[in-house]
Amino acid sequence: MIPLRPCLPLDEAAEIFSKQGSKMQIKYVGPKPLISKTGISFDSEYDDRYTYLNITIQLLRALDHEYFEDNTYQYAVDSKRLNDKDIYEGLQHYCKDLEKVVKDAVDAEQKLIDDELKRAQDNKIISDIEKEALIKNIKMMQSYRLQYATNDALYLCAIKQLAEYVKKEHIDYIIVPMFQRFAAVLHSIQEELAHQKFPIDTKMEIYEEHGKLMAKMEVKNR
Repeated sequence: MIPLRPCLPLDEAAEIFSKQGSKMQIKYVGPKPLISKTGISFDSEYDDRYTYLNITIQLLRALDHEYFEDNTYQYAVDSKRLNDKDIYEGLQHYCKDLEKVVKDAVDAEQKLIDDELKRAQDNKIISDIEKEALIKNIKMMQSYRLQYATNDALYLCAIKQLAEYVKKEHIDYIIVPMFQRFAAVLHSIQEELAHQKFPIDTKMEIYEEHGKLMAKMEVKNR
């Protein structure tokens, strides 16, 4: 876990969400927050899924348009990074019911926040000062958490579509550089394929090519 770092006060930042509805944004917020009566920290093991959206949309575009020799796709290391506008347009194009997916995620997270506030208010064990601090911390991180939930929903929606393309295009192999974020995306695709109505078995292999480590996901059955 890492400590809270200084950031713009929420009352100085643009309002992202309200009780009446939500405005979808694509933006980085940071790792999963851990909130208590003593303060706020972040769990670095649960990174913001925003950091994976560039790779997922690039993979979706590639699987949608490119020709694959021997049913194998290899990510081009020199691929240009997408900006937030490109990522958003890609998500709109590939993910069905995107607005509903995000709204459901935001509504679920807001309910968690409301429940936490109620439990904090009803807590008879902690002191009034501790209760006030806990409620303040929960409220302070509301916009952060709703954006974190939005990014998570966007990523999972893109992963579902990647799994669909792997099935539809009969992709046997996806090869990417052996970097943490690339490998994480492949693992997410593996999990999605494994949880299909008819589970699809995959295997991950790490190997060296021209002095560089590569990760290869092999689709074993369909």
